Amino acid sequence: MLIIRPIQEQDLDDLYELTGAAGNGLTTLPQDRNLLASKIRKARDTFEGRCPPDAGLYLFVLEDLQQQRCVGISGIQARVGLDEVFYNYRLSTTVHDSRELDVHVRTPTLYLTNDMTDATEIGSLLLAESHRQGGNGLLLSRSRFLFLNEYHEHFSDKIFAEMRGVSDEQGRSPLWEALGRRFFDMEFAEADRLSGLGNKSFIAELMPRFPIYLSLLPKSATKVIGKVHRDTEPALRMLQDEGFNFNGLVDIFDGGPVVEAFGHNIRIIRHSVLRTAVPATSDGPSGEEKESKVMVSNRSFGDFRVALLAKSAVQSQEVAMPRPMMEALNVQEGDQVRLVSLKEPRF
Repeated sequence: MLIIRPIQEQDLDDLYELTGAAGNGLTTLPQDRNLLASKIRKARDTFEGRCPPDAGLYLFVLEDLQQQRCVGISGIQARVGLDEVFYNYRLSTTVHDSRELDVHVRTPTLYLTNDMTDATEIGSLLLAESHRQGGNGLLLSRSRFLFLNEYHEHFSDKIFAEMRGVSDEQGRSPLWEALGRRFFDMEFAEADRLSGLGNKSFIAELMPRFPIYLSLLPKSATKVIGKVHRDTEPALRMLQDEGFNFNGLVDIFDGGPVVEAFGHNIRIIRHSVLRTAVPATSDGPSGEEKESKVMVSNRSFGDFRVALLAKSAVQSQEVAMPRPMMEALNVQEGDQVRLVSLKEPRF
């Protein structure tokens, strides 16, 4: 059985191994043991109430109970731009017009902005290659919206994700090579690492603050602006299916797109329902079969847990859960649980 649960200190080794396989571009989770440990501590402070919930970091892992290891991670940053300035480029258009010369020119332009300050960010999505099947990626990504729904008062109405931009097999970003390298004598991988260590605002503040005309950049750079890395395409499609759309902002390093949605428009938030948990008559299949699946969460803040269950277990007022699943989710008979379809728009 696979479950979503809050990250724990003992997950550090598994998380370190996961980040090692991610390559460059996953800025929020660099393979740095000390930084990962500090993120785990921040997440534990959040879940255990030592940090204000509206300024916290929420990290969830996908645990394979049979293998007793963490095989995936996803996260929520309650608000960005509070501890340090949060930068993006806005893709816009500059118009130059001269009636005397009968010239009207529209030039795509990048502007440095702080537009996402105080918004909620979802990110840090990483799944082991061994578990990229059976809806596990959907579970890892979409379970976060059940938590956002349950505790919406701690989060912004605007929710966004910075998607990983294009880089080549050697980890080089065309946009960084054309722009960032002009101001920093370092490889993209090093800039990305420093960003993950918390130096992104420092780097951004040394970038040009005046508009950047895309016509002055090589085509290799301009064609990747607003595009995602091929490994990120499934994550982008998942978010688009939930109602996220490109908002015109891109990452300042690799040009990856920023997608956003308002919470009340996200499919899972709109269509989740409450049911009363009752034990199933048998501990048979719990969603691993090909039948349509639903996500079921225990509604806990400090010990939030989610698993997949067969859709046929859901009735009008109750949901019949196998006892092992109830134990794994820390659910008792008579508890209310929150449910939503994993793939279909609604029940």
